[in-house]
Amino acid sequence: MFLIFDTETTGLPRNWNAPLTDADNWPRCIQIAWQLHDQDGKCVSHEDYLVRPDGYTIPYDAEKIHGISTALAEKEGIYLVDVLEKFKIALDQCEFVGGHNVKFDLNIMGAEFLRLNDQNPLENFPIIDTCTEETATLCQLPGGRGGKFKLPTLSELHAHLFDTDFKEAHNATADVEATTRCFFELFRLGRIQPQALKNRGEVLQRLKSVLEAPVKGIGLKHENLKAASARLVELAITEEEPIKTLSIAEEEVLQKAPYVHLHTHSQYSVLQSTSRINDLVKTAAADAMPAVALTDHANLMGAFHFIKAIKNHNAGLEEGQAPLKPILGCEFFVCEDHQDRSRRDNGYQIVFLAKNKKGYDNLSKMSSIAYTEGFYYVPRIDKKIVETYKSDLIVLTGNMYGEVPSKILNVGDHQAEEALQWWHEQFGKDLYIELMRHQQEDEKRANQVLLQWAKKYEIGLLATNNTYYTTKAEANAHDILLCVKEGEKQATPIGRGRGFRYGFPNQEYYFKSQAEMKALFADLPEAIVNIAEVVEKVEVFDLAREVLLPQFDIPEDFASTSSEDSKIRENEYLRHLTLEGAKRRYDSISDEIQERLDFELEVIANTGYPGYFLIVQDLIAAARKMDVSVGPGRGSAAGSVVAYCLGITNLDPIKYDLLFERFLNPDRVSMPDIDIDFDDEGRGKVMDYVIEKYGANQVAQIITYGTMAAKSSIRDTARVLDLSLGDADRIAKLVPNIKLAKIFSLEDKELKEKLRSDEFTQVKELQEIFEGDDLAGQTLQQAKVLEGSLRNTGTHACGVIITPDDITKFVPIATAKDSDLFVTQFDNAVVEEAGLLKMDFLGLKTLTLIKDTVKLVKYLHGVDLVPDQFPLDDTQTYELFQRGDTVGIFQYESLGMQKYLKDLKPNVFADLIAMNALYRPGPLEYIPSFVARKQGQEEITYDLPVMEEYLQETYGITVYQEQVMLLSQKLAGFSKGEADLLRKAMGKKIFALLEKLKPKFIEGGEANNHPKAVLNKIWKDWEAFASYAFNKSHSTCYAWIGYQTAYLKAHYPAEYMAAVLSNNMNDIKQVTFFMEECRRMGVKVLGPDVNESFYKFTVNEENSIRFGMGAIKGVGKGAVETIIEHRKEARYESIFDLVKKIDLRAANKKAMENLALAGGFDSFKGVHRAQYFNPDGEGVVFLEKVIRFGSKYQESQNSSQTSLFGENTDQVYQELVIPPAPVWDNLGKLKKEREVVGIYISGHPLDDFKKEMEWFTNAQLNVLKDLRPLVNKNLTLAGIINDIQHLESRNGKGWARFTLEDFSDQFEFRIFGEEYLKFKHFISVNQFIRLKINIKEGWRNQETGRLSDPRINFIHFEMLHDVLNKNSKKLTLQLDIRQLESDSIQKLKKELKGFKGDKPLFFDVIDPQKPIKLTLASNEQKVAISQDLLSHLDQNQWHYKLN
Repeated sequence: MFLIFDTETTGLPRNWNAPLTDADNWPRCIQIAWQLHDQDGKCVSHEDYLVRPDGYTIPYDAEKIHGISTALAEKEGIYLVDVLEKFKIALDQCEFVGGHNVKFDLNIMGAEFLRLNDQNPLENFPIIDTCTEETATLCQLPGGRGGKFKLPTLSELHAHLFDTDFKEAHNATADVEATTRCFFELFRLGRIQPQALKNRGEVLQRLKSVLEAPVKGIGLKHENLKAASARLVELAITEEEPIKTLSIAEEEVLQKAPYVHLHTHSQYSVLQSTSRINDLVKTAAADAMPAVALTDHANLMGAFHFIKAIKNHNAGLEEGQAPLKPILGCEFFVCEDHQDRSRRDNGYQIVFLAKNKKGYDNLSKMSSIAYTEGFYYVPRIDKKIVETYKSDLIVLTGNMYGEVPSKILNVGDHQAEEALQWWHEQFGKDLYIELMRHQQEDEKRANQVLLQWAKKYEIGLLATNNTYYTTKAEANAHDILLCVKEGEKQATPIGRGRGFRYGFPNQEYYFKSQAEMKALFADLPEAIVNIAEVVEKVEVFDLAREVLLPQFDIPEDFASTSSEDSKIRENEYLRHLTLEGAKRRYDSISDEIQERLDFELEVIANTGYPGYFLIVQDLIAAARKMDVSVGPGRGSAAGSVVAYCLGITNLDPIKYDLLFERFLNPDRVSMPDIDIDFDDEGRGKVMDYVIEKYGANQVAQIITYGTMAAKSSIRDTARVLDLSLGDADRIAKLVPNIKLAKIFSLEDKELKEKLRSDEFTQVKELQEIFEGDDLAGQTLQQAKVLEGSLRNTGTHACGVIITPDDITKFVPIATAKDSDLFVTQFDNAVVEEAGLLKMDFLGLKTLTLIKDTVKLVKYLHGVDLVPDQFPLDDTQTYELFQRGDTVGIFQYESLGMQKYLKDLKPNVFADLIAMNALYRPGPLEYIPSFVARKQGQEEITYDLPVMEEYLQETYGITVYQEQVMLLSQKLAGFSKGEADLLRKAMGKKIFALLEKLKPKFIEGGEANNHPKAVLNKIWKDWEAFASYAFNKSHSTCYAWIGYQTAYLKAHYPAEYMAAVLSNNMNDIKQVTFFMEECRRMGVKVLGPDVNESFYKFTVNEENSIRFGMGAIKGVGKGAVETIIEHRKEARYESIFDLVKKIDLRAANKKAMENLALAGGFDSFKGVHRAQYFNPDGEGVVFLEKVIRFGSKYQESQNSSQTSLFGENTDQVYQELVIPPAPVWDNLGKLKKEREVVGIYISGHPLDDFKKEMEWFTNAQLNVLKDLRPLVNKNLTLAGIINDIQHLESRNGKGWARFTLEDFSDQFEFRIFGEEYLKFKHFISVNQFIRLKINIKEGWRNQETGRLSDPRINFIHFEMLHDVLNKNSKKLTLQLDIRQLESDSIQKLKKELKGFKGDKPLFFDVIDPQKPIKLTLASNEQKVAISQDLLSHLDQNQWHYKLN
């Protein structure tokens, strides 16, 4: 009645969904076993057979699993036709077919029946499977898809049912025995209800009643197939010929033959290799290899760096030394169909090498296709792509994942041979068979077959080592890198399937020496000798070239007098546009302006870049037409008058002494680089314009490589090695801003020069950990190796590439998650050298901020502001700078800058330019002198009187690179080009160039009658701080943007701060910070209101800022737009009025709830927030009812438009009655606000305790981010407890984890032991507390002597409500003697009588002019110090202090 069967096969199908008629897809059956049982579960018969292979072999990988070798099957197997005949006889005797995961076995046998042109008898049988969701639920093993339990293996099911392990899996006889036992045990227990027995309840009942507990097997004995196969292998080895020994002549040929690695990966095979390109080049050169190849996985990201590194190496060779030849290649994933995403097919790994530049271009095309068309899990190509781009390429058969070796090991020799024949037909003599010897059994098996075929088809052999790391010592670090990629722990065993991880089988995958490789292949010298043939086939080529600009289309109506030469036409058109622009920019074109224009245009023409200027001006003109804000300029481009006349920049370089040669050196042709700032919201429009103009296939963004920095390499390594999170974090925090390699290689003296004293102490601790053998030491040792490894790829924030034609003709491309555009596989460091036009389109938030402010001013006041026309002598603006009131002002908002601005008191634009240049590391030290000279406290001197012309605006201090350039021309007669060289040499400390230029400077200065001693002093001064000098062009542009923001803040404070808040809407901490600034400025920030708020922050008629509805979670643009649209004619009168009008699909229930919680409906009279959330008897809240009412109302409105009678819907739908509800307390209301906005809007829970926080705490919670500087200090903190967990340790002792919040931050405290018992009654949610803590040194580990992180000791807790009363000892009023009047003193005396108490009252009488202070005690009057008293004193502006 029941037939339970199992098979063993030659492997797994490539496509599980393929039809059974696809004979090539379905593996062959090499063993089948079955048991036939009657209706009582008794065994009637059992059979098992090996199948003799006919026209195929059993692959090694399949043999590893079940132990059946081809030799064993041929010796003991019977023919398939006989097996199927016997199987059919058994099927005729049964009613049901069963097995474990039996679908696979049904498909295998079905395919075998069809191969013999027989009908598939299994199609019509009802099937019973023991591997189903029912058995998954029974075993409850985690790890299934979608959070379900995973389906059990046969071993797992057997162990669950019988509590004994089943060892003999993957022998069909044993598997059937175990399956049958599980099969009937499940029936006995009633744990499966198969579909096949749905209407056969009597069968289930019978089995349940007759089966014994527990079900036993029939006790079959079966042969150990692995042992039987092994015996046959041993016999075969004894019959083999002895290993070939080389003659002396052959040995000599082998030793003379050069070895070159042709299968090499670098770290550009992301997270798969630790080899750095420079290390590969050095190692190859050190071993006198004539060449080295790079064959990264599917990409050419390292190609340019690789060729450049070898060029640099060769350039440094001494005469007679042999150069190194670069061989560029790629290891592609070649699948069946690169566009098929219906199933996972990673394909086979095949190595391609470029013979020449054309071959490289084909590699580039294939790599681009792999990413842009074929990416599915991995970047893939297929054989059609190979056929298209096969010219000028050499192909190697690849590693064990290559098509030929993989099919030998996994599918069968016949299919593998067919694959080899295809590759041989395509590539002929350019196909080579790779032989690898990493001491693996699978390679030995594959190599035996490959050697036969190499002889048969006369294909060259190559000895290769699949290298992933440079030295054997890196093997462990490489294994850790693989774990990082897979998200696994290193302790997880290497293997396939659940509970295993990917990893290499041994440590042989390193860049072996020539001697090691020759020793490995001593018996196959031809595999070494043939390498020279491959190297000879490769021609050296370079990837660097001049920049190729896209063609700029000159308007047809532009009349050109010259030839059709495009460069000449571009120059003429550029001159035409420049002169037209000059007429607009200048009232009259003076000789100076004309001379400057002619000079610049001549340089542009000579360097060959007129097209570049035309492209940029076209982009910027298009941006302005689209109402995109464009910055006034950026970087050295602002020094070009041509750029100014074309509208590329917006500041006159002549007016500000900005130099063109700082941008484009006339003596040295280099690509100009114009970076452009657009408002961050409009940047996308410009990108769209570029794509539309040049075509999406000619535009790409630039790839970036994310590398493992010191701290991330420590954290990644710690995660893999399972070092505790706390230890990993502590070690990472010890690392200062310096590489691990330097920490563990530099001497103490050098480290002390680079580090602060506290950092040096941390580094010594790191060195101590590094020396240890424990897990922390191992983590640091391996992290040092991994530091700098590529971890991921990304997209450059602003770089855009535009090419003259299809981009894949110039650079390989890929796709990126965060970009709709393609990205180049070459990074920003090399794209220009590779001949690509790179433009930086920067999104500058400040431009959006200015634009938003201008719109707000227009909307509210009807005033059209033009930022580029703001007067540069505006008193209010300079007063703002002088007060240091620069929070939210571009470039000037830091605390340090505010301090220096207050000291400087800037009153001209030149001061702002200078401060922008000086406020950075290095030149910062010159600010005090700059300020003193401005204020007349320090004499302004010049080394030579003629220097005053250029140094006057900076009070005699050299601040700008342009000043150095101008002075070198004026003093020593340098040309413009030489002046720029000097600037570069000083800025980048190029000492060789400085040595060359110094004599020229001294001689030139002497020729102009300047004293040599003074010239030497000037040169020395320049050497000392010219490296700090800043680019004035850039400083001027950004000072101008900063000035515009300050002008707006000075004249339109509310509008400006509303724009600032809008542009920081996604950063809640910044919103909080700027709201505090608004309060300081006296500008109210009101919560959201459906009648006044827009998406962004705005200003209402009372000049208060309204919160933007877009800042509320769950309130999208659609909701905001419908609310704004429907209030244009009239304000919303009530919640009912609102839901009647707005689109309730756009403003859904979540949006409405969050609006209510944030206070968006507070303007509706007579209703408070709690009422909207008051539930009725059925638990439906009122707001939900209102939304339903609105929907019904709108439906009836729509239907009444088509109604015959047109009833008044207002009468039909009576408005609901708003239910009464208790008002939420202030704390509850504020917490709900924060839930939906992220911050408190209408107040802060601690607002009532500001005095307590001010007078009785000495720190805020944000200082606790780093406890190390606070060791041995006592801190007093206060706040509200937001979260609390009372927990119990393993030994049963209580402890707690609680989160405290103040105005600055939140911090999670942990309290243990006696401190917990003493203070736990203070720790509850929403409690306002003040606590005193002491920061103590961490515990010292007795074994290692290391300190743990600092710890917190709790000294005292008290309620914040009690703080003022308990801690106030006296009140001192501070009185200015000049303002003392009898009336005011009498008034004060009278007022204080209302606050009688027991605390002493004192008076500090101060004369600020002397200065003198007299302290007097009040003998008669004592006060009760309370919130009311302090508030009263604040309101009447009496200054005081407590204690």
